[in-house]
Amino acid sequence: MEHFAVFDVETPNWQNSRMSAIGVTLVEDGIITDEFFSLVDPEQPFDFFNTQLTGISARTVRGAPSFPQLWPRIRALLESGLVTAHNAVFDLGVLKACLRGYGLEWKPYTRYLCTVQMGRRLLPGISHRLDALCDFYGIDLQHHQASSDSRACAEILLRYRESGADLSKFIRTYSFMK
Repeated sequence: MEHFAVFDVETPNWQNSRMSAIGVTLVEDGIITDEFFSLVDPEQPFDFFNTQLTGISARTVRGAPSFPQLWPRIRALLESGLVTAHNAVFDLGVLKACLRGYGLEWKPYTRYLCTVQMGRRLLPGISHRLDALCDFYGIDLQHHQASSDSRACAEILLRYRESGADLSKFIRTYSFMK
């Protein structure tokens, strides 16, 4: 049985140390089985660039839960499958910074898949940006919207799997240690 927890985060500013939104798409045995989305109050200021990119502002997240309030739900989702993201080191880095910033702990390491790294090997010679791969596969995308990005990444993962790719060859380990 294959279980994947595909996630994407949006950030409020250039520091990339907090989330302003998170999307998680669960995949079990080749089928998308569940999706989770939440705005997140980053408790930090927003940069104009990030607001323009994502459409998320201080006003948008007013009343949204903070990361510590969401962490039990996020943790359960991420622990339900192999963590996967598009440009995974970025999303895992934001997660790590949030955990550190709030003094929360998780496991010291997690195994993960990165659909960018997979694509570079499986589809050489094309762009591996999320929007480009969605165009290539005909996947709907509202880019820089965490729920759409996580679902699109899950769909790309499924396309790689359907093409016969041995996903186990792409598993890496990310450290949450300091």
